[in-house]
Amino acid sequence: MNPLKHMAIIMDGNGRWGLKHKNSRNSGHKEGLKTVEMVIKFCIKKHIKFLTLYAFSTENWKRPIKERNYLFNLLEFFLKEKLEKFNNEKIKIKILGEKNFSKKLNNLLDFAEIKTRKNTKLQINLALNYGSKKEIACAFKKLNKKKKISENDISNSLFTKNIPDPEILIRTGNTQRLSNFLLWQIAYTEIFFEKKLWPDFKIEDLNRIVKKFSNIKRNFGNI
Repeated sequence: MNPLKHMAIIMDGNGRWGLKHKNSRNSGHKEGLKTVEMVIKFCIKKHIKFLTLYAFSTENWKRPIKERNYLFNLLEFFLKEKLEKFNNEKIKIKILGEKNFSKKLNNLLDFAEIKTRKNTKLQINLALNYGSKKEIACAFKKLNKKKKISENDISNSLFTKNIPDPEILIRTGNTQRLSNFLLWQIAYTEIFFEKKLWPDFKIEDLNRIVKKFSNIKRNFGNI
């Protein structure tokens, strides 16, 4: 059985789910939080130590301002409602990306990281204002004075420093692309593209993926 320490997820399909069921993209984003909570509980139960969620990409700034503001307000509501519970359950919050939001939201994100920094049961990495190409460019900027740059040098200069590469990447929403997410880190990650929209993704789907992963022969270039 393959060890599973880190699961990464592109939570795609919230807006389409909302339009389909309630004629509102924002209602889909709100519904998607239920799936987030399910995945968090699953990770705790299965002793998965790292969960990375692609919450807002650098490209998502192109979305209408009303939708962006709703997403930020939803994130603020979610953290305020769940932070104490997360801390009691020994869950650590880490932000991957540049905090380029309102002062109020930036302060809340900082507070969440500081309050939970010593927790070790599960680390939730929220990829916010995150883009992998920008992350790699920032890493090279840090390393530009080094004459020789190793793979470890790059890994240690990324937002994911001290976080193991994910063994599993799941993308819901029936879209088969990576969308500028963890491009360096997923070199040997097993990728699962799911047809279901994120709010329709259930625990049986997660169990099926993890079971399939556990039976994959992972060679890492060997035979």
